[in-house]
Amino acid sequence: MKIGVAVRSMGEASKKETLLAAVQWAESAGIDDVWIQDHLAIPPDDAEGSQGRYLDPMTTLAWLAGNTKRIGLGAGVLVLPYRRALPTAKSIATVQELSGGRLQLGVGVGWMQAEFNALGISRAHRGRDTDQALDLMRRAFSAPDDVIEENGQKLLFRPNPTAPPIYIGGHGLHALERTVRYGDGWMPMGADPDRLKPDIEKLAELAAAAGRPCPEVVCLGGLPLEDVTAACDQLRALSAIGVTHFVAGGGRYQSFEEFKPLVDGVRAVKDALD
Repeated sequence: MKIGVAVRSMGEASKKETLLAAVQWAESAGIDDVWIQDHLAIPPDDAEGSQGRYLDPMTTLAWLAGNTKRIGLGAGVLVLPYRRALPTAKSIATVQELSGGRLQLGVGVGWMQAEFNALGISRAHRGRDTDQALDLMRRAFSAPDDVIEENGQKLLFRPNPTAPPIYIGGHGLHALERTVRYGDGWMPMGADPDRLKPDIEKLAELAAAAGRPCPEVVCLGGLPLEDVTAACDQLRALSAIGVTHFVAGGGRYQSFEEFKPLVDGVRAVKDALD
């Protein structure tokens, strides 16, 4: 099982020095990947914990790519309805190209009404808009001779590196169906095997009906890192139900010194599992 960590791309922890130190420490410790979040427009009365400060995810991942060498770089998750599909696909391809193929793309439909209000788009259409963006990405990254057609216009989609893996976020049947149609994997939040098992079984059922193997399952959640044995047992239980990749959340740390124990704990768990 691959094991990554979530790093904060919001609040004080997203200051340049803290973010870079956190990611480089994770890389030096042998962590598989780091994952950042996505919000665009936090209302003043909903800014506790972040102060409304969020870095743009694709710009941040591009910057991190230039300051690291090996570690995977994940969006967990990029909210597709907030963005026009073609420029988004272009930025994804650019990060994938310049990072040497290290991008891992979690995507979601969004939930915060205030952000849809600020963007002037309908929250009711978020599923449709997400599917349209995913369809464009799939066509673009697999286009013969890199030629695609969008809105009646043929164009060259270049650079066109190998597509990053796409993990569909969210819960419920729509998320599972979207994973089977467009995704390489499903990315739920949570670390309880008993709660995740029915959905993973349903995902396998939908995939089999579509004639494809069960997609990967990338979970984002917490681990009892103060107890290495318990953390290992939890990861083994998750692996037994089909989880292939786990991203450990780091809580509301503000400084590198507060973040460092997360990486050290995950490293200890990885060593124990190996």
